[in-house]
Amino acid sequence: MEIVEDVVIVGAGIAGLTTSLGLHRLGIRSLVLESSDELRITGFAFTTWSNAWKALDAVGIGESLRHQHYLTPSILVASTFLDQPASEISYKGHEIRCLQRRLLLETLAKELPSDTIRFSSKVVSIDESGFFKRLHLSDGTILKTKVLIGCDGVNSVVAKWLGFDKPVFTGRSAIRGSANFKGGHGFGLKFRQFLGKGLRSGFLPCNDENVYWFLTWIPSTKDEELEDDPVKLKQFVMSKLEDIPNEMKSVVGKTELDAIASSPLRYRRPWELLWGNISKGNVCVAGDALHPMTPDLGQGGCAALEDGVVLARCIAEALLKPGGEENNGKIVDEEEEYKRIEMGLKNYAQERRWRSIDLVSTASMVGYIQQNSGKIMNFLRDKFLSRFLPGMLLRKASFDCGTLRY
Repeated sequence: MEIVEDVVIVGAGIAGLTTSLGLHRLGIRSLVLESSDELRITGFAFTTWSNAWKALDAVGIGESLRHQHYLTPSILVASTFLDQPASEISYKGHEIRCLQRRLLLETLAKELPSDTIRFSSKVVSIDESGFFKRLHLSDGTILKTKVLIGCDGVNSVVAKWLGFDKPVFTGRSAIRGSANFKGGHGFGLKFRQFLGKGLRSGFLPCNDENVYWFLTWIPSTKDEELEDDPVKLKQFVMSKLEDIPNEMKSVVGKTELDAIASSPLRYRRPWELLWGNISKGNVCVAGDALHPMTPDLGQGGCAALEDGVVLARCIAEALLKPGGEENNGKIVDEEEEYKRIEMGLKNYAQERRWRSIDLVSTASMVGYIQQNSGKIMNFLRDKFLSRFLPGMLLRKASFDCGTLRY
């Protein structure tokens, strides 16, 4: 038996749930397929810049999340080679907060109808069925849909169907964690980042009690064996913090073993985004399935939120009549509707292509500069680039994805 849906979204991550909620706000039902048996909170937290908050406001959940996450006033960038901080950049006039991934996903999910997310639903193959796409799930279920959206991460089945190669390994890995200080951490609200000796690390308070931290490094073969062992991961991080202030060490030391994880850093080659099929017919990709990038700009999750708003707007324009009226039970010409959907997804691809290329390319460049261990690059970074880079991050965060109106 085949189940027919108007819109199927593969992946209940940031991009998938934001797209679904945007569609829901516009009166369009979607079904979200999630391969795991619950919401995925890997990564624990991420920096949300002004562009992300515009997207969150567009789908109607920005205000509730603001009350749970403090405004970050500035970033303090220090080098392990210098006695004094390299620079402190004020975020005055910008909205930057450290957003807990769990709270974001739970808030998005709570705003959706209860039957929107289908857990333990892994897509194993995709094929054509007239003007529909047919999805075969691992449990034997077959779904037909007018619109298929891949928000299924770096190993996206939908991106593969569109012809994208797997994201490439950058040669760097990241360990991330979240520490809880009952009664308060006392660190203030500044974002602290430390650079040098081929390492990039830092921590950022989310609120009075929760602190998010990270370490990125260039792994050896032996380091890769640490990925699934949180005890070894924690010991490894502590061993790399010899030249880092005690505040950072105390945050890592306070982290529980179930709140620490490691992952290789992968990205989509920019020329793939330039020439590849972001959309094809009634299929497209968003979030990490579209633009996996290194975390050096802090824009991966933010861009996924942007994708969701733009995509919901473009799909609504295709599926709804002018003025937002539905078809009211009238017979719909499937070919005509397919063409509208195809054009809507093309508009989305056109709107997101250059933004994605810009973020992926810039993040890769910034990561190379920040983690380069050469003496000349260290000198240039510590004396000059460290003052320029934070300002560039703010410029990237000035983007506005718009509202859900079309």
